[in-house]
Amino acid sequence: MNWLRKKIDAIKPHFEKGGKFYFLHSTFDAFETFLFVPNKVTKQGSHIRDAIDLKRTMSVVIIALIPALLFGMYNVGYQYYKAIGQEASFFDMFWFGFLKVLPIIIVSYVSGLTVEFIFAQIRHHEVNEGFLVSGMLIPLIMPVNIPLWMVSVATIFAVIFGKEVFGGTGMNIFNPALLARAFVFFAYPKQISGDLPWTYGLTQGIQTVDGFSGATPLANAAAHAIERIPDNWTLFVGLIPGSIGETSKMAILIGAAILLFTGIANWKVMISTVLGGLFMGFVLNVFAVNPFMEISPITHLLMGGFLFGAVFMATDPVTASQTETGKYIYGFLIGVIAILIRVLNPAYPEGMMLAILFMNAFAPLIDHYVVEANIKRRMKRWNQTTVKS
Repeated sequence: MNWLRKKIDAIKPHFEKGGKFYFLHSTFDAFETFLFVPNKVTKQGSHIRDAIDLKRTMSVVIIALIPALLFGMYNVGYQYYKAIGQEASFFDMFWFGFLKVLPIIIVSYVSGLTVEFIFAQIRHHEVNEGFLVSGMLIPLIMPVNIPLWMVSVATIFAVIFGKEVFGGTGMNIFNPALLARAFVFFAYPKQISGDLPWTYGLTQGIQTVDGFSGATPLANAAAHAIERIPDNWTLFVGLIPGSIGETSKMAILIGAAILLFTGIANWKVMISTVLGGLFMGFVLNVFAVNPFMEISPITHLLMGGFLFGAVFMATDPVTASQTETGKYIYGFLIGVIAILIRVLNPAYPEGMMLAILFMNAFAPLIDHYVVEANIKRRMKRWNQTTVKS
């Protein structure tokens, strides 16, 4: 890699102050720091030395997403060949899914990074690495039949109005990837709901075998067709219709293990989200008045994007609660609200998206009251000590 380092060092002066391409400094810096770890160090002021930076954090999250991505590619091919009733090898299924998913990923990254580069140039700032994860999350929470132009529009909307208007990476209130999905959900509901979007080719009118509908387990549950919901093992493995990266809970848990082992994600948010979902599931079981409310809490965790949201979305360190106690409250309420929306509002069978976005807005309020409670508790302890002395 020394030759590449020498080439970059040779052209670098042209992009520094006084160079003829200085107006592209942010763009050059983004490519340089993508290829090599920056050698900059803090010169003054108080700071914390750490072995990890934003780039390494984003890289670990990308690695954690790879199992869900690879399985999603295979599942796209599996569902397609199942729909048309043809036998296919593992490689044929994976290759088919690879060719259908890859363009969605490319469009997501090109659209989002273009906006990032434009804002970096305008503000004369460095290009942040935050979109590296959002650019992968957006395709994974979309149906395979989503039009590419729609992915581009949703991504641009999410980056501009979800992040850049707040000041960029680290300043956003809402999770950008979920904003992209919410944009598609409310602007183009036919492209992300019903039975057609989840299996490639159904929107193009392919001839399917008798009995194949393309309905997701959540769609069957919302229609009270409980007998059509696969068993828990099938839901866990993930060979079912659904968003590209959300179907396999096994792959998601592998990603969760990577995030927890490396310390990138907070286990308190993950666990409390799952506990909140289980709690709400048990409560609905107790007061069940329809088949959807009778579904096992475990099955609720395995349906839709609940676990994907708990592992990769709710744990976003920017939009989640910052206090330790607040993380428990934040996660628990996400789990409760997600199942509550899913069951009691048939218009939104996938409640995880709305639950996380809703709690993103309330995370600062949760932290405020946690801090206030700590202050009152310490003041009370201090007053008691003063009286005794």
